[in-house]
Amino acid sequence: MMNFIFDNPTKLLFGSGKIKELHTQALPGKKALLLISNGKSTRANGYLDRVMEQLEMANVEAVIFDKVMENPLKEMVMEGAAFAKENYCDFIVALGGGAVLDSSIAISAMATNPGDLWDYVQGGTGKGQPLQAKGLPIVTIATTSGTGSEINCWGVISNPETNEKIGFGDPSLTPVLSIVDPKLMLSVPAKYTAYQGFDALFHNTEVMISNGVNVLSETLALSAIEHIATYLPKAVKNGLDLEAREHVAYGSTIAGMTMQLTSTTAKHAMEHSMSAYHHNLPHGAGLIMISKAFYEFFIEHHACDAQFIKMAKAMGIKNADKPEDFITALMDLQKACGVDQLKMSDYGFHIEECMTLAKGARSMQGGLFLANPCEMSDEDCAEIFRKAYR
Repeated sequence: MMNFIFDNPTKLLFGSGKIKELHTQALPGKKALLLISNGKSTRANGYLDRVMEQLEMANVEAVIFDKVMENPLKEMVMEGAAFAKENYCDFIVALGGGAVLDSSIAISAMATNPGDLWDYVQGGTGKGQPLQAKGLPIVTIATTSGTGSEINCWGVISNPETNEKIGFGDPSLTPVLSIVDPKLMLSVPAKYTAYQGFDALFHNTEVMISNGVNVLSETLALSAIEHIATYLPKAVKNGLDLEAREHVAYGSTIAGMTMQLTSTTAKHAMEHSMSAYHHNLPHGAGLIMISKAFYEFFIEHHACDAQFIKMAKAMGIKNADKPEDFITALMDLQKACGVDQLKMSDYGFHIEECMTLAKGARSMQGGLFLANPCEMSDEDCAEIFRKAYR
């Protein structure tokens, strides 16, 4: 496809040491809701202090909200929004990984709009209402490489009351400023480096097989795939390898752009169903578990053979000439990163759940199925879960 629309107003500062430039930027307010996770790493590694220092240098006041969990919950979003309103915050600084970045989108919206987040969620039990007011401006500072959320307007939020995990967003919520400093990623443990890196990889591989792929999204995605496949094993092996961190961060941030150009596929809907029902499952781990069976479905249907061959070449098989070469490259990469033995059963899944998971994926994020390169029924989807199960 030679037609596309690219609209991303985020100013991106990318590179090692860029956090030092935060105070020189035109920030969108004078009192920030500083959003961080409920873990210890942001404080322990000194990232919070460094950002607070930068905000002080910019004459910006900040209040900290530190309750974001790994799979963000609707209740936490509403609490964060209320906290922002109570403290008269006029913008958000999101400092963290995918969960924090995703949460900033939803908190931004609910800090300025009435009602409940699920009033505005599209899909599932969401009411799908349009936002009544523009959200708080967002500044993102990524501390992991995975979601690409630092430069796009989408976040995924869970509602435990309904067993749903659904993407929420609006173009008006796109961050105004983003800093991606790979030096803030040196402390991510090997396991999570791998999980997050594969999330970034799959954003790009899903764009490549999407029926909406275009000349720009393909070009960006292939570049990102090559960088991640080459450098992710190095980052997993040695987290202090700054060069490896830089290249993986590049692939992740590029994914934020490719997803603005082209939708991901049902693979993400399927994993969101998995972690909606099993909340302790890291998103990247779930994606890895189902990846082989998912991509084999389209290879068996010869839905987009040429795209798989292009990806296999980008992942290092230079003489690739058949779609199955992509599976070989994918399995080799998973083994190199130590994630080839992940099991659904280790997270409490049972084989009998497969159809429930399939129907959940379609009810929560059925729109992603429309991006698949060929039809996938509920039974097809359930069979992919069955093949992936161990």
